Amino acid sequence: MASGDAHRPAVTGVEPTAGLRSTPSIRCSTPGAYPGSVAETSDDFGQPTTGCRTTLALPVTCGSGSKLVSDPDREQPFISHLLELRSRLLHIVAGVLAIFLVLTPFSNPIYTLLAGPLLRHMPAQSSMIAIDVLSPFLTPLKLSLMLAVFIAIPWILYQIWGFVAPGLYQREKRLVLPILASSTLLFYCGMAFAYFLIMPLFFAFITSTAPQGVAVMTDINHYLDFVLRMFFAFGMAFEVPVATVILALAGLITPEAMAAKRPYVIVGAFVIGMLLTPPDVISQTLLALPMWLLFEVGVFISRLLLRQRSVEQAAKASE
Repeated sequence: MASGDAHRPAVTGVEPTAGLRSTPSIRCSTPGAYPGSVAETSDDFGQPTTGCRTTLALPVTCGSGSKLVSDPDREQPFISHLLELRSRLLHIVAGVLAIFLVLTPFSNPIYTLLAGPLLRHMPAQSSMIAIDVLSPFLTPLKLSLMLAVFIAIPWILYQIWGFVAPGLYQREKRLVLPILASSTLLFYCGMAFAYFLIMPLFFAFITSTAPQGVAVMTDINHYLDFVLRMFFAFGMAFEVPVATVILALAGLITPEAMAAKRPYVIVGAFVIGMLLTPPDVISQTLLALPMWLLFEVGVFISRLLLRQRSVEQAAKASE
């Protein structure tokens, strides 16, 4: 090797191949080159050099007279996220399956309990029927599976939280956790409201309107599908405060603007009550009034949270 080459600086972050001499240090002339991009470069003597490629681990590696040094961990974060997602999904399935196995021996009593609001208002000589051959066996199991999913909602949300929490800021964690807890509680309250208040009134009205000579004999599978839709509809209707708070904190609408639209909200609540309940004033009112009250609660909580945020921002600005 020539004596002049011995005094030249070695290339930083370049692994020279066998039989090749060291080259001067490389400077990429393209600022902000992304990993894996090719950029035009120049050496210490001002001579242009092509084939310069940036990587995550090394600032630059030159393809002319050197071997590219790759970063073995470049795709590691994406793969680790997939593995974490798979683990969380397996935990969710395992939790639901465990609850389902516990409920399976009690499938028939659970279905009898669910059918209580209808059975109490059916005529003395009427009963529920099973049209399909496998309905007496599959319908209670279907109910046990859906009940297992409803019971496992906190566990499911916990797994989702464990997956997304590492990517959130501390302020976002303090905001998301109460929203998840309150939305779960409100969903359960909506289901209980439908079972204990709406369904007895609904079935009392339906069975009383049957024409003379018509026997009210409801299929067990159709009844289950109807009840599950009722539970889901009322559970989502009780999420009004959560939706109100999210809209306010996201800046999409202010609490004052929501309060100004109160008449439209009340009309909309009664329209939803008309669609989800029997065609009588009592049932519509029993759904519309809670939705309106929950809307007012959401507006109140939104004002408190926005006021607290303003105080924190003012305190930080003063510092």
